[in-house]
Amino acid sequence: MAAVSGPDLARFWSLLRDVPVSDDAEFLYGADAAGRLRTENLRRYLELIARNRPRVMLVGEAPGHRGHTISGISFTSVRQLTARPGLITGDPEGDGFRVPPEPAFGWEASSGVVWGAMASWRGPLPLFWPIFPHHPHEPGRPASNRTPRAAEVAAGAPVALALGEAFEIGTFVAVGRKAEAALARHGVPAVPVRHPAQGGARVFTRQLAELNAESTTAP
Repeated sequence: MAAVSGPDLARFWSLLRDVPVSDDAEFLYGADAAGRLRTENLRRYLELIARNRPRVMLVGEAPGHRGHTISGISFTSVRQLTARPGLITGDPEGDGFRVPPEPAFGWEASSGVVWGAMASWRGPLPLFWPIFPHHPHEPGRPASNRTPRAAEVAAGAPVALALGEAFEIGTFVAVGRKAEAALARHGVPAVPVRHPAQGGARVFTRQLAELNAESTTAP
């Protein structure tokens, strides 16, 4: 049997490298040790997710300093990488992700909520990605988060769209209004769901379960 080729991610990686990053944001996939770890984890994540051909893509806002900024994977903190060896595949030997030797943070609330919702997800796991792919923070405070500016969202949106196109995503789920508005500006309809942060965990989980039920019962 011939091997099934994965998605062509060349354009995604090219666009990701070209996203401009201001002084109050951190470029996550650089050549330093932390950047190389994030890049390796992201490549591994995309490789594993591609095996099951995801139909749904969750598009968030921006990486948080406790999760994505450390792991390199959207909606994923160190706790998800270490609590269950086969996070994506279920393989008891693990999925091959790397963990920083001394991570500044080991847990993020939003990551816990998202992966908690995945525990009952039926069908291929969704693909995760933010509308702005790097870490926006308060000036001089890398261990903080700020809302991405309109210009940052506009610069990051083509990266998300290229990733969705490469995976031939059928359903985009906008986690928060910034992602929804950015996708709409590009003519991409998205199912809006509440962001799990700031008291939105219960609503987010319910909305995601309803979406999953609809997608698995559709003819």
